[in-house]
Amino acid sequence: MDSAAAKQEFLNEFGEHYGYPNAPKTIDQIRATEFNRLQDLVYLDHAGATLYSELQMESVFADLTTNVYGNPLEVLNLKFLILDSQSDTSSATLEIVKDARQQVLDYCNASPKDYKCIFTFGATAALKLVGEAFPWSCDSTFMYTMENHNSVLGIREYALGQGAVSIAVDIEENETPGVSGENITMKISPHQVQRRKVARLLEEEPAGHVYNLFAFPSECNFSGLRFDLDLVKIFKEHSSRDLGISSVCKNGQWMVLIDAAKGCATMPPDLSKYPADFVTISFYKLFGYPTGLGALIVRNDAAKLLKKTYFSGGTVAASIADIDFIKRREGIEELFEDGTVSFLSIASVRHGFKILRSLTASAISRHTKSLALYTRKRLLALRHSNGSNVCILYGPRSLMELSYEMGPIVSFNLKRPDGSWYGYREVEKLASLSGIQLRTGCFCNPGACAKYLGLSHLDLLSNTEAGHVCWDDHDIINGKPTGAVRVSFGYMSTYEDAKKFLDFVASSFASSQNGIDHGNQLEGIEKGIPDTDYHLKSITIYPIKSCGGFCSRSWPLSKNGLKHDREWILTSLSGEILTQKKVPEMCFISTFIDLSQGVLFVESPRCKERLQIRLDSGVNHGAMEELVLYGQRYKVYNYSKETNVWFSEAIGKPCTLFRYSSTEHDFMLNKTNGVATCRDTKSVLNFPNEAQFLLISEESVSDLNRRLCSARSDVQKGKCVTTMQVDASRFRPNLVISGGRPYDEDGWRIIRIGNKYFRSLGGCNRCQMINFAQNAGQVQKSNEPLATLALYRRVKGKILFGILLKYESSDEEQQHDDDSWLHIGQHVHPEPI
Repeated sequence: MDSAAAKQEFLNEFGEHYGYPNAPKTIDQIRATEFNRLQDLVYLDHAGATLYSELQMESVFADLTTNVYGNPLEVLNLKFLILDSQSDTSSATLEIVKDARQQVLDYCNASPKDYKCIFTFGATAALKLVGEAFPWSCDSTFMYTMENHNSVLGIREYALGQGAVSIAVDIEENETPGVSGENITMKISPHQVQRRKVARLLEEEPAGHVYNLFAFPSECNFSGLRFDLDLVKIFKEHSSRDLGISSVCKNGQWMVLIDAAKGCATMPPDLSKYPADFVTISFYKLFGYPTGLGALIVRNDAAKLLKKTYFSGGTVAASIADIDFIKRREGIEELFEDGTVSFLSIASVRHGFKILRSLTASAISRHTKSLALYTRKRLLALRHSNGSNVCILYGPRSLMELSYEMGPIVSFNLKRPDGSWYGYREVEKLASLSGIQLRTGCFCNPGACAKYLGLSHLDLLSNTEAGHVCWDDHDIINGKPTGAVRVSFGYMSTYEDAKKFLDFVASSFASSQNGIDHGNQLEGIEKGIPDTDYHLKSITIYPIKSCGGFCSRSWPLSKNGLKHDREWILTSLSGEILTQKKVPEMCFISTFIDLSQGVLFVESPRCKERLQIRLDSGVNHGAMEELVLYGQRYKVYNYSKETNVWFSEAIGKPCTLFRYSSTEHDFMLNKTNGVATCRDTKSVLNFPNEAQFLLISEESVSDLNRRLCSARSDVQKGKCVTTMQVDASRFRPNLVISGGRPYDEDGWRIIRIGNKYFRSLGGCNRCQMINFAQNAGQVQKSNEPLATLALYRRVKGKILFGILLKYESSDEEQQHDDDSWLHIGQHVHPEPI
């Protein structure tokens, strides 16, 4: 089916809800006029942060450059004085802030008679405010759904700290009447009771003054499940006995908190129908800008129960410095907004709300929901050639039934034809190469993650003991995913975004072409090493990790690999290891070692003087330190201030040069930092990531360039018209060989170069660094050649190109390093696996 027919099929099913047909602009017009920066990017992480409109930012800029906004706190401090004493700019700003509060209340249909809007430094700060000021007692209960963000779970610390009970619950539909005879449509299934050993209050509070808090998200940021807002009324109007939870919590007055940080973007809660006590909002998730600003919508009667401890300049009417006396302000906003509010950000809010009003929240909800439903259906329909499912979606068991209201989130994991899982990091990496931005992991929602992935407490604890933490690369442990892949849609998302993502999944994970493609060489590899003349084409040494290297016709070997290879390293002032992925300017630093002079020469186009570093042990060295790199501890020497100033100028940021102390014993693994990434843990290394040597085949590079030509370019008269060609140096190899056929090296176990032996440690897993290229003194980044390599050199999340080697030196050779040299032109004799 061609693209036009595919879109028409989509419109036949979803056209009634897609694209804002009744709004001032259609979705195509919105994308063309307000999101030009998305031409080469498919952005599908709106649950993380939606995007600001270019016209929105033009309005914000015009506002801030036209008007003068003063500190609105000045007006509060002078409100009892005569009007002429007030600052005009501060008064105007105060009106802007008041108007912004009203717009927030209007968005959630909250009457200002019943609710107030408190501005906070993000939705997390709003949740923290509720937790620290809530009237907890030893008889209180904090109850929350399993599907809650960590920022909500954090309230548990305040509750438990005051002796209250905390309980996670699952909410399911239930038509069975409650004990009281009333029809409660929700079934509440509690998990285990959590309580700490905290000394009880000396004087117990009367039961009538016990306050409980129930928290749930309007939309789960993991699965996209929208919770029934009837939960507000159910908890506020029924006792613990009616709810069937009297066995785990005592009676008392229930108050309800809705975390609407995610759900508000497409379906804000109607507080006139569902009178929650607290609602939290995040503005960058509504319309992209401003960040660092949130709001707590609080019922007036609930606000009066909150216990404020800290006071600041704006929250007190009077205070005396040398005695215990304060008079707090009476206004709810004034009482809880510590310090000066972020008034310039608040002034920007109205420009975002203007966009939402023009489209309407209901139309945004229908539009984004149509894209999510289309995506779910297509993912569920994907099959491998053996008929097995490609995709496992997460959410309610009856995910596709209409009884479940789902938001614009699709959370899933992908399976191989044999039933094993693709790691979510592999999906993220390949998506990035295809220009698709999505999110992976648990999305700071551990309860939903464990629930939908089927992870037990034992699994979670075992994963933690194995070193797994949030945002790391441990995506599969003991055969189970530790997180998921999430795509989420925003008001500016299009059918084309969804289609490109779905095509990416189908081609990258449902195609039979995945895996290592040896081209025409597979038969030869299986039969053994052919009678081919392989020889060493080049030798490259990289003295400073991630900086430029130099070639030599002959070079000595040492127990660490090539002598002086990656013996130096640059770090930031905070100790962070610097690489080209973080500081691309490092590629412009050139190096050369003159062994006869015993000098490392370093040059940079940013530095007038050429730097000379003596190789002699102890010369120009400072104190010895310990450095941790990739889970390993190294003994290193530092250098003088003048040397560090030179390198800081060369890369444009402060840094420090260190040299590996090769006279010390072998490095020690740092057991406390989990599993080391170094594959060659039994040999001595300087500062490479995985092994002593990287070997590249000249023929393999030629085959890659042929694929780059045919896959990425038009062909005219049999000639490639693209400029996208790479040479072996792009991969930063130590050894380049020539002869034979592409990818012969994949099948080698031992190789002999001259009379020196090397053991293959397997393929080298390539990263984004090979996509950096120098052009006219600038560093340019593209998706190539990694994107093309991913099409035919991918195995279980790794994109392999080149092989890693370990020097198999004898004890006698280690004692006579001067006799161990490699020379260009030497024959290479491989042995098969």
